[in-house]
Amino acid sequence: MSESASSDQRRVVRAAGIVLRRHGPTAPVWRRRSAIIGGAILTGLAAIAFAKLADLASVRFLALSTRFWWLPLLLTPAAYALILWLTNRLAPAARGSGIPQIIAAKRDPERALADLAAPRTAALKAVLTIGALGVGGSVGREGPTVQLGATIMAYSHRLLRVPVNASVLIAGAAAGVAAAFNTPLAGVAFAIEELAAAYEQRMTLLVMAAVLVAGMTAQGIAGDYVYFGIVGQTLPLLGVLIVAPVAGVVGGLAGALFSHLMLWFARGGARRVSGGHPLLFAAACGLLVAGLGVATGMTWGTGYEAARAIIEGGHAPLWFGAAKFVSTLATAAAGLPGGIFSPSLATGAGVGNLLHALFPAEPLGAVVLLGTVAYFTGVVRAPLTAVIIMSETTGSRGLMLPLLASALIAEGAAALVCRERLYHGLAAGFAQREREAA
Repeated sequence: MSESASSDQRRVVRAAGIVLRRHGPTAPVWRRRSAIIGGAILTGLAAIAFAKLADLASVRFLALSTRFWWLPLLLTPAAYALILWLTNRLAPAARGSGIPQIIAAKRDPERALADLAAPRTAALKAVLTIGALGVGGSVGREGPTVQLGATIMAYSHRLLRVPVNASVLIAGAAAGVAAAFNTPLAGVAFAIEELAAAYEQRMTLLVMAAVLVAGMTAQGIAGDYVYFGIVGQTLPLLGVLIVAPVAGVVGGLAGALFSHLMLWFARGGARRVSGGHPLLFAAACGLLVAGLGVATGMTWGTGYEAARAIIEGGHAPLWFGAAKFVSTLATAAAGLPGGIFSPSLATGAGVGNLLHALFPAEPLGAVVLLGTVAYFTGVVRAPLTAVIIMSETTGSRGLMLPLLASALIAEGAAALVCRERLYHGLAAGFAQREREAA
């Protein structure tokens, strides 16, 4: 073989190698796509497993509390103190919702993998949240699913040697919302409105791909269900003009009050009230939650069953919203791992039920949805997410505009009570702890 022919062959081999590295199965673009798809699938599977175990824990607790009414008065306070002790000792970054942790983690994603988005933190958060639900704690599983999804997405990228940036964490968190509620559009809206302070165009496909794959995975296993059931009721124009503003103001103010109190407890209020004895304070909060649960039989856990019953037109006492408000606030003030999404939706349903007493001629389900979206907006200050979640979880397409009106009014009313957004305020505490540890 001539020297020129041999040289040509070497050039062809080098060119083929370059093409393979840039476009082959090990190329960065394919590793990135594999990380996104793989992380989204694992997030969907983890969300379903977490939901099943959380629901099982709640069912077992309700069975015990029904059989032995006095048991929660002993079990819940002791368990609150134990869960807080385990959280502080094993995974301090697992406290609370999980959403503030991911907001804080965006500032330094690589460093966050050692704490805020670490597998140990996410796993313990899931276990301890299940434990809280197993003793009647008023917590949700959506916030923890967000932290779990962000962690899974981040480590799927690290495993395939793809850089982990803020977009990766946001995509995983959005996938967690989509899989937890079976609401793909809400996952995208949540990423834009709450997680991404400055939404970048190049992140769009990453978030939407993760949400789509995680949602399809969860839906394929759990089925195409509607979270709160189908609500086909609508409101006449006159009803919208009267009810929507009232719901927006009342719900927004009530939700903002919850956020204000949560931030106060998180920023030293709990320490001042407890006198430096956090475990005793947690036990006292647990006793309050147990007392409300025993007295009402409705405030345990996520509040999903009570909220769905109210939305579907079932009878509920007018004090349910206030009781769930106190139960959720006490659980959050204690510092237990667990989200506030579901408990806030349940409290909002209680607010809507109370509003219906003022407008008895209007359809109950429609008024309840307006109260729910307004209260939820007041808490999380994300009106678009609130409207899409309620629309997707109830199939109430005919109420989109009234829901949006209530949410926007609630956003304005909430700013009068609590100017700071809850999750971003809580995230500042985790970010400060990360800086001090550096």
